Formats: sequence, C-alpha cells, structure tokens
Amino acid sequence: MSFTTEQVMDALSYVIEPELKKDIVSLGLVSNVKVQGNTVSFHVKASNPALHYRKRLEEACLVQVRRFLGDDVAVLAEVDALPKSAERPPEQRRVLPNVKKIIAVASGKGGVGKSTICANIAAGLAERGYKVGLVDADIYGPSMPLMFDVFHEKPMVSGEGSDNKIVPVENYGVKILSIGFFAEANQAIVWRGPMASKALSQMFTDVHWGELDFMLIDLPPGTGDIHLQLVQQIPLDGVVIVSTPQAVALADARKGIGMFKLENIKIKVLGLVENMSWFTPEELPGNRYYIFGKEGAKNLAIELQVPLLGQIPLVQSIREAGDAGRPAVLQKTTPQAVALNEMIDAMLSQL
Repeated sequence: MSFTTEQVMDALSYVIEPELKKDIVSLGLVSNVKVQGNTVSFHVKASNPALHYRKRLEEACLVQVRRFLGDDVAVLAEVDALPKSAERPPEQRRVLPNVKKIIAVASGKGGVGKSTICANIAAGLAERGYKVGLVDADIYGPSMPLMFDVFHEKPMVSGEGSDNKIVPVENYGVKILSIGFFAEANQAIVWRGPMASKALSQMFTDVHWGELDFMLIDLPPGTGDIHLQLVQQIPLDGVVIVSTPQAVALADARKGIGMFKLENIKIKVLGLVENMSWFTPEELPGNRYYIFGKEGAKNLAIELQVPLLGQIPLVQSIREAGDAGRPAVLQKTTPQAVALNEMIDAMLSQL
C-alpha cells in the first residue's frame, strides 16, 4: 500500500497541540514529511520542551497516522521543542497568540508622563485603523480608566467554565484592561510581589482579547518584579522608554534601557521619548522655555545608540486631555497632536 505526503499531512491535522489548542498542521509545526514504501517519517515541533510532553505528542501522531493509513504503517516521528516564546510566530505562542505586535512602555522614574505617552500611542494607532489593546500593568498606580474616560466602567465576563474570560472595556477603538477597574477610587492596592504578579498574569491569560494588531503595556516605573515577570512571560516585540530632559530622570532612564539590554532579557529598545521637552505659553506661541533642561533625552539617545522617537512639549492641553479622558493625539491638527503622531510614526518605522 502506498501513501502520499498529502495523506500523511491530512492524518496529522487531527493531532491537537495540547498547550496551543490547535492542530499541528495549521500551526506550521510539521516539516520534512517523507514516504518510503510502508514507512513515513516527519519532524514535529512541540511548545513544551519537557520529555514527557514531547513523548505524548509523538504518541498522538502515531495514533492518527495509523488510524488513517493502516495499523501496519511504520512511523518515524522526530519531536523537539519550539524556540522560546519571543522567537516564535504569534500563532505558535501560548500567551496572546492572536496579537501581532506587543510593545511595553516604560520609564525609570515616575512622574515623567509614561502613562500619558502610552495612552496616546494606543489611541493614535487605533485612529490609524489598527486593532489595539492596552494593559495597564501599573498595578499600584493605574491611570488608564481615567485617561480613556471609562473610570466608572466594569469589564464583563463571557463564556462558562474553562472558557470563562474577562471582556476588556473599549473606548476610542482601544480595548483596555486595568486593575483600576476592580478597585474603588479611594482604595489603595496593597499587594505583595507574588499577588501583583499573579494579577498581571491573569490580565493576559484570562481575558478575551480577540485578534489585535498591537498590544500596548503600560509598565510601572522603575525596574522590579513586574518587569522581570513580563519579559519572561510575554513575547515583547520592543519597549519604548519615556523620560524628561531632567538629569535625575535621565539617570533612571539609563538604568531602564540597561535592564532591557541585559543578556538574559534582550528586548529591543524601539526608542526614547523625551516628554515635557519645553514649555510654550498659550499667549506666547513662539517662545520655548526649557524648564527641565534642554535636549537631555536626545543626548542620552545618541550616547546609548537608541532612536529618539520624539520630543513632546509641555502643553497644558495634553494634561487637560488626559484628565478629561480623551487622549491629546485625537485633537489631530494641534501642535501637540502633530508631535505625538510623529512619535508614533517613528515607533512604527522601528518595528
């Protein structure tokens, strides 16, 4: 009895990868299929490197091939592990398989406008027609519900049993999830590291995100447990660092860039955003006052050889837009919206 490689692939399409929950053929995990007489051989990639896991997948392949091609078929299956999650195509990931690009926004120091920049990137991408999600991972200081005017919203739950998932809140075309939705306005979130890490993990795994072009992650300031867990669990495509031109903020931004460049982390730094670059009063539109110093982040970007994505002025309307729950980038023709959109274009060019 003779078989074709197409018949072998058809049989293998009934093998479900246990962690990825799809068949191994549609996931692109099968290669080097060969038929020689009564013997078929092929190569399969598994999402888990454990020996018992690979053995389980090998046995599943054997069962399906013999089910369709006959019990006397000799099956030679070579099963080894996929590379780490960050190096896989999106559909082969265990976490966020339907998200094309995942970008974190970080800062070494608090108070530099990191969340404002993150909110405007998300809104600006959605305005361009992309499908966008945003995770407010600033566990102890969540601000996205206010910045997107969904402060009083509560996420819904869909499905039953193991399919029970949280449905993100949506506004301005951005799907948003924040720990701020689950706490009262005057309630302090007092959690130890493991509890905060578990909550963050659930914001990615227990949520119905659907298909997204971009997911933005607003990180807490500094370098700590949350950051380490994120780079280990989530396959980041890059990180944007936000700083002001002030020397003390730049010192912390330098540490943040250094962390993402560590050998055991190695996340691409898409660039540095200099926020609050200068102040221009409304009554003197031609004047610039460098309150926090001049071009500090620009000089740091040159020194560390990372792109400078943009210099965003200190404008009262940006703060007012954030407080009113409508990101300033949506104002389109204002100078601040132009600066924010140029920053987003520069980020997209780095991707």
